[in-house]
Amino acid sequence: MEDRIFLLVKCTVKTTHKHIHEAIQEFQDGTALQLTSTKNVKLLHTEIMKMNTKSSKN
Repeated sequence: MEDRIFLLVKCTVKTTHKHIHEAIQEFQDGTALQLTSTKNVKLLHTEIMKMNTKSSKN
């Protein structure tokens, strides 16, 4: 069977950014993801889904 699942990650951060959206954007851009297949689950594709954040750059 092939299906799609979503894994959520909860992070607590401390930042010097004035706006949390800027911290989120910086964190997203610098995140590396590593998931591997298991005995019963073959990993076919992974993707970090970007949050649309409002920042001074937008």
